[in-house]
Amino acid sequence: MRIPTLVLFLLLVTSAHSADLPANAPPIVRNAIGMQLVLIPAGDFVMGSDESPDSLAKAYPQYDRSRFLKLGDEAPAHKVRITHPFYLGQHEVTVGQFRRFVAASGYVPEAEADGTGGYGYNPAYDPATTVRGDAFEGRNPRYSWRNPGFPQTDEHPVVNVTWNDAVALAQWLSKTEGKTYRLPTEAEWEYAARAGTRTRYHSGDDPQSLLTVANVFDADARVNWEKWSSYALTGHDGFAFTAPVGSFAPNAFGLYDMHGNAWEWTGDWHDENYYARSPENDPQGPATGVVRVRRGGSWHTWALYARSSFRNWNSPETRYTLVGMRLLREAD
Repeated sequence: MRIPTLVLFLLLVTSAHSADLPANAPPIVRNAIGMQLVLIPAGDFVMGSDESPDSLAKAYPQYDRSRFLKLGDEAPAHKVRITHPFYLGQHEVTVGQFRRFVAASGYVPEAEADGTGGYGYNPAYDPATTVRGDAFEGRNPRYSWRNPGFPQTDEHPVVNVTWNDAVALAQWLSKTEGKTYRLPTEAEWEYAARAGTRTRYHSGDDPQSLLTVANVFDADARVNWEKWSSYALTGHDGFAFTAPVGSFAPNAFGLYDMHGNAWEWTGDWHDENYYARSPENDPQGPATGVVRVRRGGSWHTWALYARSSFRNWNSPETRYTLVGMRLLREAD
């Protein structure tokens, strides 16, 4: 018998050891700009993946084998202990929430502050005419968090935001509310995304299972990128671009869109060899680096790259039409 997600979430939280949860902590809180945050208990999990290229090739037969050989930074799989409970955004930060932050704080996001803009979807844009061959047009001042090149409402995840923009929002919320907000570490993010699972996705190992829990590259998105149609899931999720947050089923912790919709910045620097020396308790990532890790995939992400263990990265000033954020608030 399948246990309903909300019931499973409550079972996971209430069955946690008493030391793993702060006394009298509410399971869900709402903050000054309307974000709902879910209490995640402390606990152990296995981070990363040791899945072999042969195993991945069977699950993703349409991919060239060379892609499976470029996933070495997911290994070794290793035990991690999250020693403190924390609150994590139930959803990705939305356009409306970011708009309220900008209006209340006077903060100018980097895409607007430096005048170079962001990236966006333009059906007339041809990647072959550019040096980088990027899938999206940019940088261009016409694009920013206000305009990613496709329609969004205030309920969609904000994109075209930099790592620095995410940190600015966390710092403003911390000052405004007297609570500590920040980006999750990679370990906290993956622990929350897995929600007790060890499969490729919190929905299971089958890439097609993402259609019920995630907005990723599928039959709706591929119409705009026919050359990549072989990588699209065969079903429809109903969205060619971003979806309103919470449109799909949550994981067992009650978190939505941990796979797909928008990539999510984490607090960690990226180091492909970090897992080999990562501490077991509360790993914080490398002390220094050049690029910051983002996790989870987006509406444009192929299923291979939406797995819970997959690691991607960008420079902190990157603003892109696929990249958003989800914030953590430390529990009292």
